[in-house]
Amino acid sequence: MKETRDLQRALRAVIQGDVAFDDGSRALVTMDASNYRRVPLGVVAPRDEDDVEAVLAVCRERGVPVVARGGGTSIAGQATGVGVVLDFTRHMDAITGIDPEARTAVVQPGVVLDALRAAAGAYGLTFGPDPSTHARCTLGGMIGNNACGAHSVAWGTTADNVAELRVLTYGGERARLARGLGGLPPRLADGLRGFADGQLALLRTGFPELPRRISGYALDQLLPEKHVDVARAFTGSEGTLGVLTEATVRLVAAPRARALAVLGYGHESAAADAAHLLLPYGPLTVEGMAADLVGDASALPRGTAWLFVETGGDSADGAAARAREIVRAAAPETTGHTVLTDPAAQRALWRVRDDAAGTATRMPDGTEAWPGWEDCAVPPARLGAYLREFRALLGRHGLRGAPYGHFGDGCVHVRVDFDLVSADGVRRFREFSGEVAELVVAHGGSLSGEHGDGQARAELLPRMYGPELVRAFERFKDLWDPANGLNPGMLVRPHRLDENLRFAPLPKGPVPVEFTYPGDGGDFTAAVRRCVGVAKCRETSVGGTAVMCPSYRVTREERHSTRGRARLLHEMLAGEVVRDGWRSEEVREALDLCLSCKGCRSDCPVGVDMATYKAEFLHHHYAGRVRPAGHYSMGWLPVWLRGVSVLRLSGLLNALARGPLGAVAKRVGGIARERALPVLPPMTFREWWAFSPTRPFPLYRIMRLRRVRGSAPDPEARSARCPQTPDGLDLPDRVHIVLWPDTFTNYLAPNVGRAAVAVLQDAGLTPTLPAKTTCCALTWISTGQLRTARRKLKQTLDTMAPALDAGLTVTVLEPSCAAALRTDLPELLPDDPRAHRLAASVRTFAQTLEELAPHWEPPRLDRPVVGQTHCHQHAVLGDDAERRLRRRAGLHGELSGGCCGLAGNFGFEKGHYDVSVACAEEQLLPSVRGAEEGAEVLADGFSCRTQLAQLAGRRGRHLAEVLAEGIAGNSRQYGEK
Repeated sequence: MKETRDLQRALRAVIQGDVAFDDGSRALVTMDASNYRRVPLGVVAPRDEDDVEAVLAVCRERGVPVVARGGGTSIAGQATGVGVVLDFTRHMDAITGIDPEARTAVVQPGVVLDALRAAAGAYGLTFGPDPSTHARCTLGGMIGNNACGAHSVAWGTTADNVAELRVLTYGGERARLARGLGGLPPRLADGLRGFADGQLALLRTGFPELPRRISGYALDQLLPEKHVDVARAFTGSEGTLGVLTEATVRLVAAPRARALAVLGYGHESAAADAAHLLLPYGPLTVEGMAADLVGDASALPRGTAWLFVETGGDSADGAAARAREIVRAAAPETTGHTVLTDPAAQRALWRVRDDAAGTATRMPDGTEAWPGWEDCAVPPARLGAYLREFRALLGRHGLRGAPYGHFGDGCVHVRVDFDLVSADGVRRFREFSGEVAELVVAHGGSLSGEHGDGQARAELLPRMYGPELVRAFERFKDLWDPANGLNPGMLVRPHRLDENLRFAPLPKGPVPVEFTYPGDGGDFTAAVRRCVGVAKCRETSVGGTAVMCPSYRVTREERHSTRGRARLLHEMLAGEVVRDGWRSEEVREALDLCLSCKGCRSDCPVGVDMATYKAEFLHHHYAGRVRPAGHYSMGWLPVWLRGVSVLRLSGLLNALARGPLGAVAKRVGGIARERALPVLPPMTFREWWAFSPTRPFPLYRIMRLRRVRGSAPDPEARSARCPQTPDGLDLPDRVHIVLWPDTFTNYLAPNVGRAAVAVLQDAGLTPTLPAKTTCCALTWISTGQLRTARRKLKQTLDTMAPALDAGLTVTVLEPSCAAALRTDLPELLPDDPRAHRLAASVRTFAQTLEELAPHWEPPRLDRPVVGQTHCHQHAVLGDDAERRLRRRAGLHGELSGGCCGLAGNFGFEKGHYDVSVACAEEQLLPSVRGAEEGAEVLADGFSCRTQLAQLAGRRGRHLAEVLAEGIAGNSRQYGEK
């Protein structure tokens, strides 16, 4: 419409930052991590305070509301809006100063908390408040919501750690907020003085005293006995009073050492009753959670609920002594305990807590659960009683939830299995919210104990504060923002809590799709709804073996995060902003840089599987249309390679690839010009197998003999022993397995297959190959050619039927192929029982050796290793067996996480080279360059080995090759092509 175009032009004329009013940019910010959705006119990423002032002037002139947004992880809806959204994460994200003597830091609103903590850590300092989203939430958002986190029992809320704020009002006034009124413009200073002086009694008596009172405006901070602390009164105002442009925050000394006491209790209320009794011992945290959230509790002490109590000290012994003191004090009520001093062990348990905001969104049976009563707080001594009544209230409404959170502060998080799709479910959501608000107030609590009121709870504030104080909130808002231009509908004069629900515009029934989405009842819409917006995918550094989300870490653009892509798919299904459905170019462009690494499948707390969503989208997007050249050249790679093998063209093609025709072939095939085409070996693995003097009976022969004897194979068996032939010839009494000749091993890396045969035979196993060519269809799946993939998979199942009947283990050397067989196969052919049997029979190389040859001793190699765990191995298969096998072989050192960046066809496709290289430069290439002398470079995936060869000039090897070399003592036999 004309007004929107005029607004866009006006903004572009006056600011240096980015102005985006396209549908894709708007779709990315329609939601935060709440149940709510509002569609903005556009998004602006200002570069500095002057830009913010100019944006406000343009919007004020036109009566357009403005919403400030940080990491978009707000749970109450306050980071969504219908006007212009200010995105501070792109440019205004600088730490402009740290004063270690004064213990303060000056930051812009887009600074991510972990960036501040890392910078302050150089001085032995930290910022105390630390919500579980610390790796992606911003200081601006924390100040807007008065965020707290696990360490608030020691260091308080964000408001307790704010010294000074620079803000701009919607009216264009610049203000410096601190103690006193000196930094305010005269209009605002006079107004606040009169406001506070006129209702001192109300401000002194209307606010409950508890550590986590976050609801409403903190008007009591304007009292003279509290030093008229305007900065604290502003903190937690959810962007409704002014726009933050800079903050001076207080830092605290970080303990040199920490210990973690984990206390087990017989039930949740017992843990809640005990939490406040531990506060006199000075813990850093007292966190609680119950078994219905933890899942696998094998690493925890005996119990059905636990308190995580962290202590600090100048030394590990000192921290541990304080932890043991707490254990002794708690002992009469506990069912078990443990004290952890190892930082890695502590981090492993804290990850359970950090991911709870995501994992709690699914009940154990897979039912969806949502925020809506996310973070109330009661006096800590009353928490146990509150939880008992809260559980009873859930039961009366037929609802379920898993409370957890900051038990030491009386603050509870919980996701509830509200049905927010049907009218009856929304009605129940509203009724329950009203009743639980009454329960919180009856216990002297606050409707919000951390994440603010937003739209989720603001409507209920009169129940907590009464009408007189709520009217005072409205007058306070009007003093700052008389035009109501900043985040209208939040906190005061709010929208109803059951309006603007993000589920309302979605399809009411399942949409036709190719995959079955078994975890979501076959409903693609429900699969997309998995993304609740906690944005773990926006973390800009990856630790350990984590993978998600490599393309976001390269571009730092929301649309290239898992959350951003899920948001675009949500809007595609909604059809309001993204209106072209499966033909949407906005969605295609966002998915174009998805590497299909599947990292989100394991690293996302709610298991979003963007690789599958991408394959689904590409299938529909290109249905009946010409595809990109890469879909034909690389999507059909197994066919082309087989043709080359049959026609004996490998030598000719290798020669042509090195000349001008190679460049032509890459251009025609949609392959990046920077890429070298892989060298084709003179003999495939299957050809070597056919002529190998040591090969055993082929699989079809073994299976035919079984049928002659009439033996009944056990379909559950993982191995089979060769039977006696009809003429009395005994085959060797060895465990038979099927060695899967995947496309990459067979046609491009036969040396890996040969090495695997040598190791498996040395371990007492007899590998055999399928009688005909088999394929996991990965290349067709990753390019969204799902009907062809399904046809290829059916052919594979026909070929593998004898092995499945015999219950043989299927050993797959290429991790991406193993992952495709394990997950994609049964999801594309759900009605074929053979698909599930084949998926269940798939093992990696190391898993096969561990399960079927547990007493085999690998060669002792005693050398360091570097390299990278394959992203599909990490996400789908797990690498515990590989780690154990490496240790047994004396291969010491850890492989890096992240993604190599080649990722099958991705890194070869035109336009992806720079992103592919940047992904490799994140962890893989630095780890290889920095490896010690003689280190073995391990890379089980063909893509990883190719990336290493092309970018680092280093030869990576499959673990099978390294072990085979140790067995043979001859590097040329198995180590070379």
